[in-house]
Amino acid sequence: MKFSFQASHRPQPIPEETVKYPTSKSLQQIRSGSPRKNWIREGDKLQDEWKWPQVVSCCGPISTLNPCNVLVIKGNFRKRENQRTLSLVKLMLHRPLQTGRQTRPQSEAEDEEEKQGCEKDSSDSTFSAGLISAVKMELDIQCEEMSPSRWAELLTTMKSCKTIRLDDCNLSSSNCEDLSSIINTNPSLTELKLNNNELGDEGVEYLCKGLLTPSCSLQKLWLQNCNLTSASCETLRSVLSAQPSLTELHVGDNRLGTAGVKVLCQGIMNPSCKLQKLQLEYCELTADIVEALNAALQSKPTLKELSLSNNTLGDTAVKQLCQGLVEASCNLELLHLENCGITSNSCTEISAVLRNKSSLMDLSVGDNKIGDSGLALLCQGMMHPSCKIQKLWLWDCDLTSASCKDLSRLISTKETLTEISLIDNNLRDSGMEMLCQALKDPKSKLQELWVRECGLTTACCKAVSSALSTNKHLKVLHMGENKLGDAGVEILCEGLMHPNCNIQSLWLGNCDLTAGCCATLATVMATKQCLTELDLSYNPLDDEGIRKICEALRKPSCNVQQLILYDILWSSAVDDELRALEESKPEVKIIS
Repeated sequence: MKFSFQASHRPQPIPEETVKYPTSKSLQQIRSGSPRKNWIREGDKLQDEWKWPQVVSCCGPISTLNPCNVLVIKGNFRKRENQRTLSLVKLMLHRPLQTGRQTRPQSEAEDEEEKQGCEKDSSDSTFSAGLISAVKMELDIQCEEMSPSRWAELLTTMKSCKTIRLDDCNLSSSNCEDLSSIINTNPSLTELKLNNNELGDEGVEYLCKGLLTPSCSLQKLWLQNCNLTSASCETLRSVLSAQPSLTELHVGDNRLGTAGVKVLCQGIMNPSCKLQKLQLEYCELTADIVEALNAALQSKPTLKELSLSNNTLGDTAVKQLCQGLVEASCNLELLHLENCGITSNSCTEISAVLRNKSSLMDLSVGDNKIGDSGLALLCQGMMHPSCKIQKLWLWDCDLTSASCKDLSRLISTKETLTEISLIDNNLRDSGMEMLCQALKDPKSKLQELWVRECGLTTACCKAVSSALSTNKHLKVLHMGENKLGDAGVEILCEGLMHPNCNIQSLWLGNCDLTAGCCATLATVMATKQCLTELDLSYNPLDDEGIRKICEALRKPSCNVQQLILYDILWSSAVDDELRALEESKPEVKIIS
């Protein structure tokens, strides 16, 4: 059971003059690239000192505010230079975000109990949400301006919380002094998440005083985008050296620099350190960091996840890192190297890691220009019997249809592979047809395929339809930003209607669709109970098409829970119908 402090159900758009967002085209791409979860919705009200654009993982509080689990971009560009901001936006176009799934419907008894225990926040913030679980004692608040009275109220609650998440709450170093006391006096606290707050080095110093106390049992610490510098690394090193309970450290989006992270590595090398996850994205690292990282990897068999994305490493450094990983005793499960300046020259060494580290299950090298030749080398490593890769992210890697031969062989033979992203690669219809042939292989166990913006047309839809009618494992298919047209979707629906097809999430945003294909889509919605999420955004469906979709939603046999309809024009009469439908079927979330 969760008690919520929530704002209005339908946040209003931020006025355009308040914040400079990317172009509508860019936003459209971001939405189409968001995995499984919906789109990005602006908040009601922009604070004066918001940070550069960040994506909020909305597993709880945002779903309370907007029950559809929306993602949020907020902020202006004043606090970071434009190049870095644009780099982040580019990352959001392609990289999956960790988002929470819909919770199960509550029983009437649970609803009544929640009503009795629910308190509504009366603070000024119109875009805030928090959760406190009476069972697990979790405090989860995002995007709330903390008044002194509100903060004092929450401090009392924190004394018994197991988890505290306060992302984007305009916290400062003075709040950290209070939090340090909470850490010291609350031995049950195991997770502290303070992302996107201007804590600064002084704030982290306060936190570390609490973290260094014997009563502290914190396991997970999140300090992403908290305005930290290398000065914070010395105090964090002390925590890593002295606090064996700490298993996760997330300090990305801070200007720690190579010198600062070298200091962190000293703490990781301490025998008392039991760190398992280390996130260092956007930390302004250079090739000089690799020697220290390799030394830490050699001494830390507990390390399972390492994220170094969006740092200027280059081929030489990545080669050295991979050689260190092969020799290290750690059982690395996740390695993220997105936008690290990698080319095909590094792929032999990355392939060696895949071949020698059977523990590695999640590899992302998106936004690196590895090309077809680099992909071929990676596939050699992944095809090795000892490789157990599950998730492979290759967005914007300069791949063409020539890569699809190797990818097809991988999909059809590597039974551990369940998720692959090929977004923004020029695969074209010929490449997609090869991938579909692989999906029809009985050995293929792929569950998620992302081929947004891959130069696809109606011509490939017959092959996709055939794959859908054969493959029982595929659950998520992203085909947005491809010129499929009504004719192509009509063909896709033939495969979707097949008894073998188990698609749960289908994304067809900006695919040149009109009302002409909506009757067929409506039939699929009303017939395939496995389909729970459908995105039709940025298609000119008009009133006629929306009404056909609504008709399907009203049917008891339709199990679609999230319908995404961004940037589609319809009349006020249709808008009233949509609102009425939401009221009559509260389990259905229409995102528009």
